[in-house]
Amino acid sequence: MEKFFKLKENGTTVSTEVVAGITTFFAMAYIIVVNPGVLSSTGMPWGAVFLATIIAAIIGTLIMGLFANVPYALAPGMGLNAFFTFTVVKGLGFSWQETLCMVFICGLINVVITATKLRKMIIRSIPPMLQHAIGGGIGIFIAYVGLLNVGIIQFSPDKTAAAGANPGLATFNKPAIVLFLIGLLISIFFLVFKFNGKLSFLNKGGFVIAIAITTLIGIPLGVTSMAHTTGLGESFSQLPQTVLAIFSDQGFPALFSDPAKLPLVLVTIFAFSLSDTFDTIGTFVGTGRRSGIFSEQDEKELETGKGFSSKMDKALFADATATSIGSLLGTSNTTTYVESAAGIAAGGRTGLTSVVVSICFAISAVLAPVVSAIPSAATAPVLVLVGCMMLSSFREISWEDITAAIPAFFAAVFMAFSYSISYGIAAGFITYCLTMTFKRKAKDVHPIIWGVSALFVLDFVLQAVL
Repeated sequence: MEKFFKLKENGTTVSTEVVAGITTFFAMAYIIVVNPGVLSSTGMPWGAVFLATIIAAIIGTLIMGLFANVPYALAPGMGLNAFFTFTVVKGLGFSWQETLCMVFICGLINVVITATKLRKMIIRSIPPMLQHAIGGGIGIFIAYVGLLNVGIIQFSPDKTAAAGANPGLATFNKPAIVLFLIGLLISIFFLVFKFNGKLSFLNKGGFVIAIAITTLIGIPLGVTSMAHTTGLGESFSQLPQTVLAIFSDQGFPALFSDPAKLPLVLVTIFAFSLSDTFDTIGTFVGTGRRSGIFSEQDEKELETGKGFSSKMDKALFADATATSIGSLLGTSNTTTYVESAAGIAAGGRTGLTSVVVSICFAISAVLAPVVSAIPSAATAPVLVLVGCMMLSSFREISWEDITAAIPAFFAAVFMAFSYSISYGIAAGFITYCLTMTFKRKAKDVHPIIWGVSALFVLDFVLQAVL
């Protein structure tokens, strides 16, 4: 195990990796129940999506851990599953089988652009200032996700408001919010307080312990509940309905049966691929470089090496293959989870962390009632504090230089405001091109940044028109 995962070389231990894996799993375990809840509204059987979510997470995360040896976990992505359901199926009128076909094609495209080094070229073309902004922006995004998950930020309907609602702070009279505040207090304690002597082992598992304690406190508050569960046997009986559904008559044959719909199909695949690609790039750039997972040597291998010589190469390939695998099973885009930052913050540095996450997902299939009982109020405090820790990336930005400050601001803030890492990157890239142009330094902008910015603009225009 030491030789395979290179634990000493990466400055970690088996116990640290195990704790990190459990921390990451708890931070993202909500997807086990949330994803089938979202996708089932398209007509997909809940139990089948439940198992497809777990199996896709296990396979994708194992590939990431064993092939790339990095501590990232994969699962069907939030945001992408909403796009799948509410935009493509309910908005554009495609069936869920046809939409799975588009996800499968998106995965193949991602494999191709990874194998042809296009993803590497994009990463190398991002200026350091934007890389730091992406890192800090993901911190804001993670903290925002935590706050929204528990409902401490609420949106009150208002027809006179431009957005149709007014944002505000929730009243602290709901059990879930009270539990979140208790969990936040416990999490801060374990993060700040340093145990000595025989209790020093608690320093490594602070986040896991905080989640466990908060979950238990949630029982008398009525927040932790095992009421909404499904039988494992029932789920397995439904699984054949989604596995390889893309090859049924309702899949590829139906998707390409109407030539008039072909432009809309291509635009939808483009939107899937663009969002998936830049969510992943943002996660790797924002968390991997700050933590040292992707070292300077690895970056050099990324630039000069051939094949899959660097950890980044392998990680990008693992992520690309996971989307197609997930669609074969019957779920939306499987992608690298930004919640992996929780495990990284707990000390995870190698693929052993990912293997532990995969084991946890496998166990969760059997212990679904227990895992699904962990409330968002118990995991949200961890996400908020991890986000806080990631804001340190902002100190590397020259904020006194307005040319750097404008794109850095838009990249970081729009990740949270638009609830999308890829749209945050889009805002940063586009404003970077504009500020450099106005500064008469357009030639200094890498051609790939110009090209990607143009693709984002095209995506926005097509979404507005179609």
